[in-house]
Amino acid sequence: MAQAARPDDDIAALAKGGRTNFFGFVIRLLARIPFLFIAGRMYGAEDLGRFAYAVIVVELAAQLSTIGLKRGLAQQLSNTDRPHSHVVADGLLCAFIASAVASGILIAFPQAMYPHNDIRDAEFLLPLVIFGIAGADVALAALAYKHDVRATVHVRAIVEPWVISIAAGALFYTQFRRDGLILAYVASVVAGLLAALWRLFRSYGVARGWRPWPGSLITLARQNIPLAAADAIEWFSRRLDIAILGQFVEARFVGIYYVAQQVASMPQKLKTSFDPILAPVVTQKLAEGDKAAVAKQVRQVGFWIIAAQAGIALSLGITGGALMGLFGKGGAFVGGTGALAFLLAAEVVAATAAVSEAALVYVARHRNLMISCLMIGVQAALTVGIILAMRSLPLGEGRLQAWQAAGAAAGLALALGMASILKARLLAHLLGAPVQAWRWSLVWAAIAASAVGFAATLLPEWVELSVGAPAILFTFGLVIWYRGFTDDDRKLFRFGRKEKTALPVSEPASP
Repeated sequence: MAQAARPDDDIAALAKGGRTNFFGFVIRLLARIPFLFIAGRMYGAEDLGRFAYAVIVVELAAQLSTIGLKRGLAQQLSNTDRPHSHVVADGLLCAFIASAVASGILIAFPQAMYPHNDIRDAEFLLPLVIFGIAGADVALAALAYKHDVRATVHVRAIVEPWVISIAAGALFYTQFRRDGLILAYVASVVAGLLAALWRLFRSYGVARGWRPWPGSLITLARQNIPLAAADAIEWFSRRLDIAILGQFVEARFVGIYYVAQQVASMPQKLKTSFDPILAPVVTQKLAEGDKAAVAKQVRQVGFWIIAAQAGIALSLGITGGALMGLFGKGGAFVGGTGALAFLLAAEVVAATAAVSEAALVYVARHRNLMISCLMIGVQAALTVGIILAMRSLPLGEGRLQAWQAAGAAAGLALALGMASILKARLLAHLLGAPVQAWRWSLVWAAIAASAVGFAATLLPEWVELSVGAPAILFTFGLVIWYRGFTDDDRKLFRFGRKEKTALPVSEPASP
């Protein structure tokens, strides 16, 4: 039997896993920018907006089709005597069954993806990619249980973003130009699924002797309903704004908002960098009854994420006008600068809720789900209310819709802030220990970085982006390093070939 891990081992494991996926975040950042550049400058805001709306609907269905296994699979593997390859096979089958139902519904009602009924050729078959998205998510969750976070980096940060960028650029010069963005997206999903399954079979082997157990599958699906709903709600909360916005503004403003959203979601990937390693560590400590250790892990990871997201948000937000100008001709996307600022703020305030939820899904699934549902309701009400209220502003149609886009982002930020407060308070009550990761050093770092950023905006745009943005991030990081970091915090930046943890790993693949 594996020995219980010491608290320091847990923090080291979290640091190592987060550090690996952080480099994946950097790679994904570098890969996503070419796609946004290609989509904005070559295809234009209107085609991009149409693509964005369809993909949102499909990916929401894919989130539901994973039936909570992105986080629930770790618990299933921790609490079973069956060969782990069999449990993973059950999970994949469940996801594929749910994908068949979801894709069937969307194929029957394609208007959900294309609200203006402008369905081209075989675009109604787009929902078939749900199988690829859900299957890859489950495969990567299984690999994460073995602490193989590099698999997630490989699939999500290298294969998928580079395939979609290369395919979109190549298809623009072919007869498939009109559907180039959607076809490129399909290619990226298929490539991601193949890469994930290849790594899964190398790690777990073939599930020899496995047979589907209907009773086991039904139980697995039922147990994971709260997790599936929480995952879908958390994901949809970042897409609800664009879904509502699409009902009030032109497609080109949806495209502009989509670019702002994609840029702003880059810091959010830092949170998901810790998901694969945080779930196994939290479930182990909960099984041991060590609630204080769970609270410490939440505080530690929460501060890492807030600090990183705040620094990146300031860097991208202050230089937002110049940054958005890169993605379209003639400053076509600059109108999304206000939306970008609110979306970046939303990512920072959401960090506490996101990390708290990593533990709440195991100790208070239903109450966590209730808070998430409340947040969705508040966000919808705020977004619609702000958009409608802005109609009375004495602005031209173009400026009005740009302001409405910023208003939708503001509604998201307010709703996420409320959810962060409620979820952190609930988790602190259940664990009997504080989980809030806030530190005053964040304020001093933000003030110093903002001063550098103000100076950067006085420079030519190319200097503002190439020198100013890195200088803002460097200044923020410098202050945090000397004024905010403890010894545990600095473990995130310690490298070593012999770095080991006492965390148990899963059993070998069945013969």
